[in-house]
Amino acid sequence: MGSTQFGNFKVTVPPLTTDPTRVLQDFCRDSTLPVCNLFLDNQPPNKNFGGCPLYGIDLSGDRNLANLGSILLAFVAILVSLFLLWRSDKKHAAVGRREMQLFLLGFIIIEICEIFTVGGLPLEDKVRKGFSAIHLGAIAATCWILLLNAFVGFQLLDDGTAASLGLIASSAAVIFIGTGYIALDTAFNWSGHFHASSASNYRNIALYVLYQLFPLVCLVVFFLLETVLVLRVLGEIRPMLYLAGAAVLFAIGQIFQYVISVHLCTASGSKINGTLFETLFTLLSVVGLWTFWSSITEDDWPLPVGSGYN
Repeated sequence: MGSTQFGNFKVTVPPLTTDPTRVLQDFCRDSTLPVCNLFLDNQPPNKNFGGCPLYGIDLSGDRNLANLGSILLAFVAILVSLFLLWRSDKKHAAVGRREMQLFLLGFIIIEICEIFTVGGLPLEDKVRKGFSAIHLGAIAATCWILLLNAFVGFQLLDDGTAASLGLIASSAAVIFIGTGYIALDTAFNWSGHFHASSASNYRNIALYVLYQLFPLVCLVVFFLLETVLVLRVLGEIRPMLYLAGAAVLFAIGQIFQYVISVHLCTASGSKINGTLFETLFTLLSVVGLWTFWSSITEDDWPLPVGSGYN
């Protein structure tokens, strides 16, 4: 706390903080995030962080099904992703076909975990924390895979080859395992290094970086690289409509998650929050990304065909 003297007046100014660890607590207060489960013991999503706790539907035995809408939409997302996997497999001449399928597989893992994390099923505390750790690792790894998909379009390495797929899969596995371990260590305090020092702090710089900053950087760089590819290499405008649409849909989902969520929770009496719409708009964004990828891998684009195409 600081103060500034203006003549006879003394103004007290609260200190500005850039501590990222404080941000995590604020996110958990206003949103339902998988990372928040790591700091709670046998509690429904985002309870004990202040704000509006999500209770959803009352079940027998003083239990709750917190987010039925997100669970149902996650099932839909899994089915849609499986369909896109099948459609991708039919595009034999498409650039980055196998790499796009890796991204879709990562998204399927995210949606499976979402059922058990933000879906709010009445689970054992250890089970929920385990799924939450996998969820965080899958988010970081899948965003990394998406970023590498952007480089595939520039044909720096022949797509569909063992070298390309091995590089993407191995690097994503490292990110997945690293993020998952830090999440599990945070939840169960194995080493004492990542666990919050106080139950009221909910602070963890590593998780903030890996769950919030790293995926955001991957997404921004992906959209920038794809914009360069479409406008400078392909010289086309139409695919940008799909790419821009995917970006807008994703942004809308994040607005529901981080801004509107607490207001929906309050208005619905803790029945629903922004997670329901975040799941929906994220699914639509993935469909938009796949449509974008499909549109730039058509046979009439002036891209050289290398030996890695299959």
